[in-house]
Amino acid sequence: MKRMFRFAALALALVSALALGACGGEKKDDKAKEIKIGGIIDLSGPTSSVGVPYAEGVKAGVAYLNAQGGIAGMKIVFDLQDDAYNVQQGLTIYKKFAQDKIVAIQGFGTATTEALTRSAAKDEITYFSASYSAHLTDPKTAPYNFFTSADYSTQVRAALKYFKENWKEARKPRLALLYPDHPYGISPIQAAKDYAAELGFELVGETNVDLKAIDATTQLLPLKDKKPDFIWCGGTTPSTAVILKDAKKIGLKAVFFTNIWGSDENLLKMAGDASEGAISLQAAAVYGQDVPGMKTILEVSKNQPQMTHYIRGFVSMLAMGEGIRLAAAKGPVTGPSIKAAVESMKDYDPMGLAPKISFLPTDHRPSMAVFLYKIVGGKLTFVAQETLERMAEWLGK
Repeated sequence: MKRMFRFAALALALVSALALGACGGEKKDDKAKEIKIGGIIDLSGPTSSVGVPYAEGVKAGVAYLNAQGGIAGMKIVFDLQDDAYNVQQGLTIYKKFAQDKIVAIQGFGTATTEALTRSAAKDEITYFSASYSAHLTDPKTAPYNFFTSADYSTQVRAALKYFKENWKEARKPRLALLYPDHPYGISPIQAAKDYAAELGFELVGETNVDLKAIDATTQLLPLKDKKPDFIWCGGTTPSTAVILKDAKKIGLKAVFFTNIWGSDENLLKMAGDASEGAISLQAAAVYGQDVPGMKTILEVSKNQPQMTHYIRGFVSMLAMGEGIRLAAAKGPVTGPSIKAAVESMKDYDPMGLAPKISFLPTDHRPSMAVFLYKIVGGKLTFVAQETLERMAEWLGK
């Protein structure tokens, strides 16, 4: 009898062990069906006014891809962290991600992104960002960096090309440059100067306006007598609003134009009628625009109007997802396999929400197309698309 009980107990223990092993196996399998992506975005710092909607767009992209069954059957787990636009904080977050063996990151600001360029390459982590610095498009110096918008230098060149082609007067058009003394603000300035000179602009002023500026009259007053026709505002929406309101106050009239972060739907609220006529350079549709993917945006946003930064965040996640899908089709998903897959992307269409995206192993510029919007009657109104030639000498500059 005792022998029978011992046999039964042994059998029960064996069954239990197998059951536990099966449970553990299921957990391991479940883990294998996940892909963890890090996020380093300003949610509380000086650029959080645009960082928050961008992050929401990335999160919406994650939710959309997961709703479609994930990527190659893998559920995306997005670990979003706030770097508050602080490089040291961003480095700390990155180190944790690297320790966790994350293979891809959705980044944001220029200072943090550029500070992490070497680390991402060393650790072989594919790094998509919302820093569109031209420096990051040259694989020789930034092999693991990607983004989905025309770079800042291409943006300003596109605007200058458009202005020159539509210039009617016999004299040279006059240009002034206002920007923050910060890696983000400085990034496209040399390109702007060089291309303006090539096109025949006269540079009549250049000065710094801080991202946190509450007054810009000191910088604007010297420009008034020089009568610039076009003024570049290279900050973010809040500083652009200060510039526009102060320009109107002192009677300085010009066409103000900004890059992606310098004007958006909030500029209309911040600057009021002083924003009328300002040109906004963008690389994605504005909310409600008649493009194929807008139906999806309306669905994922539950018909709540979003800023254009949200749409770009969504596009960035779509493009990263496509790279991961291509990598998975060939084998294990790793940082190097994602990088190689992204570099094989050609004319990837992000649902018409942005220009088609192509990357090369020798050129990480995603597109040379820039959308120009003009604020008319309090609304961002599409004006034109300027597409520049992919000049080899512009790579990384």
